[in-house]
Amino acid sequence: MQTFGIFSTNFDHEYLTKHYIYINEKDEERQDIKITLNDLKTLLKKKNKNVAGTIFLYNPTVCPIGYNNDSLLSKQGFEIDGNFHELEMNDVTNLCSKSIRDGYRGKLIEIKYLFNLNKANIEPTPILEELDSDLDRYSSNQLTRYDKQMNYQDYLNMSLNGKFVYFGSGHKYDRHHKEIIAYARNIASQAVKLGKEIAYTHDNNYDVDECIDMAYFLAPLAQGKIREKRANAFKNAFRTNPPSIQKLGS
Repeated sequence: MQTFGIFSTNFDHEYLTKHYIYINEKDEERQDIKITLNDLKTLLKKKNKNVAGTIFLYNPTVCPIGYNNDSLLSKQGFEIDGNFHELEMNDVTNLCSKSIRDGYRGKLIEIKYLFNLNKANIEPTPILEELDSDLDRYSSNQLTRYDKQMNYQDYLNMSLNGKFVYFGSGHKYDRHHKEIIAYARNIASQAVKLGKEIAYTHDNNYDVDECIDMAYFLAPLAQGKIREKRANAFKNAFRTNPPSIQKLGS
């Protein structure tokens, strides 16, 4: 699998504003047939044909090949130029590589985020207070801490290509972050309105319909005892095309 993204920056914040993974086809020796950046651009010219769907996550922590996430990319000498770059694999894309295979080969899957801020461990942090405050001002002419276009999804005008949206954007929202909760719900509702096949992993806390209303979508990555269960649920979801809803047992 290969992964590609476009980075943008404003006021010392870096964002991943476009992100795609490519599920490689295989040659006669069962080796991945790699694509180039030019090949990617060609595929994106016909998104309706070449993009299978969208995976929604919380926020990115990714870097171009040869760089790391220990500091701002600009401080490492990376030029943020508005072009696609091939990215290093991380925990999420490694899981995708193990899970999304037959039925998706030769296709792109877009990865979108609730927040495009390219920074590790933003929850729980004071950043969430800033994001919640930003979303309260999002539809006004007021200034926001994080760039409106670069960091947030304009859900009413959101473009979603392909058959499906798989939500792995998380489920633990602090009750007092009301704007973040409303934002996550609105994104889920808009995906339904656009007629996409919706998939996610849930548990006994909410039934299938309630998950959409509550934006309750278990993230594919977890720590501790539930790590393997979450990863296996993600793998099971993508055994079909489009992916299917999964329920974790007790």
